[in-house]
Amino acid sequence: MKYFSKTIRFGVVATVLISAVGISRAQVVAVTAGDFTKVGLSGGQFLKIGVGARGTAMAGAYAAVANDLSSVYWNPAGLVDIKAYGAEFSHTFWFAGMSHSFAAAAIPVGEKFRLAASFTNFSSGDITITTTDDPTGSKGGLYSVNDVAVGVTLAGYLTEQFSFGVTGRYVSNAFSAMNASGFVFDIGTRYNTGFNGVKLGFGINSLGTPQAYDGPNVTRTLDPTPGIKQSPIDMQIQTSSFNMPLSFRAGIGVDMFEGLIADKRPVDDDGTIAHQWLVAADFETFADVPEQFAIGTEYTFREFISLRAGYRMGSDQFGLSGGIGINYISGDFTGRVDYSVSPTQNLGLVNRLSVSVTFD
Repeated sequence: MKYFSKTIRFGVVATVLISAVGISRAQVVAVTAGDFTKVGLSGGQFLKIGVGARGTAMAGAYAAVANDLSSVYWNPAGLVDIKAYGAEFSHTFWFAGMSHSFAAAAIPVGEKFRLAASFTNFSSGDITITTTDDPTGSKGGLYSVNDVAVGVTLAGYLTEQFSFGVTGRYVSNAFSAMNASGFVFDIGTRYNTGFNGVKLGFGINSLGTPQAYDGPNVTRTLDPTPGIKQSPIDMQIQTSSFNMPLSFRAGIGVDMFEGLIADKRPVDDDGTIAHQWLVAADFETFADVPEQFAIGTEYTFREFISLRAGYRMGSDQFGLSGGIGINYISGDFTGRVDYSVSPTQNLGLVNRLSVSVTFD
């Protein structure tokens, strides 16, 4: 009877998941790229770059299984699994010499809630200024792109099985002397079905108002017309506003040693979990590019070393990905170093390195 009850519960949850994905396709697809007609119309593209070597090694199939500080990006509801003070830093060696960095710290607030602060930066490095008159940039001028997002996340349990998370971020998009800024919000939920290690995750990212660039480069002074007595005229170029890269994510994750392969995780005599195996899948729909689907897996041996792999479908650049992680567990803290690599179709390898620590 207990097994039958769990089966019914899982069926209901699965129906909700399928319905949610169906609704997202019916309502959100209307603003997606379709035939690529809207590609490039959203700004703040650095907000779509995944953070943390663990989730990216699984190709981004991480919404339902995220349980570290990188969950601030993937699904803020996963922050509830951090039981003590923790910090994480991640650096992405992006293509063409560009870089993407992420740092976050979390503190527990009572038994049911967690609070985190995060910082994300995307930098292009120095770029040579070229014009139609100087296409090679021989005059030696330089500029750079520096995008920043500073956020605060609150996550908590509503029930023992259902958690939520909300992130508010101040976003600044800057290049040369120009800047566009505003606020965006991420919302996530996660549900532990209690059925054979199955978890469900949902999230909406980069929900915010349009932004527009402003700065000294938009001002101009019109000199007087020769022969006419008049004062110089101050003018300002009106820049077009752009939307944030709104996206919806739905994911499912399964702990294979919690009912599918075995009734419980295998444990050694010293209490160490001998084997852990996660399998996950995510569906994502975006406001400016076609829908994408990701599958990923992680195997951990004796809570020490983890091997990860994943594949992303629907992306014009990313496909296969992989990575490795090493854990260190002591009486005072738990540390982890993760590495991931994501080959692109035409732009080379994207490498990520993450370091995290949790104080017990």
